[in-house]
Amino acid sequence: MSQGNSGRLAGRIALVTGASRGLGAAIARAYAREGADLVLTARTVGGLEELDDEIRKINGKTSLLVPLDLKDGEAVDRLGAALYERYGRLDVLVGNAGQLGTLSPLGHIKPAEWQDVIDVNLTANWRLIRSLDPLLRQSPAGRVIFVTSGAARGPRAYWGTYAVSKAALEMLAGIYAREVEQSNLRVNLIDPGRARTRMRARAYPGEDPMSLKAPDEITQAFVDLASADFSGNGQLVMAQ
Repeated sequence: MSQGNSGRLAGRIALVTGASRGLGAAIARAYAREGADLVLTARTVGGLEELDDEIRKINGKTSLLVPLDLKDGEAVDRLGAALYERYGRLDVLVGNAGQLGTLSPLGHIKPAEWQDVIDVNLTANWRLIRSLDPLLRQSPAGRVIFVTSGAARGPRAYWGTYAVSKAALEMLAGIYAREVEQSNLRVNLIDPGRARTRMRARAYPGEDPMSLKAPDEITQAFVDLASADFSGNGQLVMAQ
């Protein structure tokens, strides 16, 4: 078990969305090894509880678990208020939760599905900014990381909803980075690249998953960008 009061993120309060599995869970474990105090959100509590058990074994700390549907904007607002009451600040926000949607021609996408992907991948992150910006500004070194994808850069046939949502997310992050330039807050993007996740398996069903790195192998960039000594702002960083 790691010591909870040591590590590059010791004493830092970090919120990770989409934390119950895959990359989000791997980021949480990496942050736990570096001593962070974790706030973990996902739609269902079961996966969060399993992750919390892992984290207690890593650093002896209990995480704050928040079952949350990020499409519920009012619930996101309540999250900010609850974190203010509990901590008074937030040091790290990782906007990891994402949805692939159906890979199909633009003309075949159902409006409800289009909206669902946009709501999770884009609008939810704006709502998180809106709710958590005051808390992040209370940190002496607030750090925001949004998870993007190569699909955001360069048109790909049939990737419409996901690609559009990630391209818009990159613009959102860039604007936010410009807005906080004169503060202690820094905003950056990480592209995890090819990794062994459930979303990747859905997008590329014929791909050998063992040819890909596991999520726990690509978390170093997330630790680096969450640390107080990282001063970059408005950057896109490749995780591998």
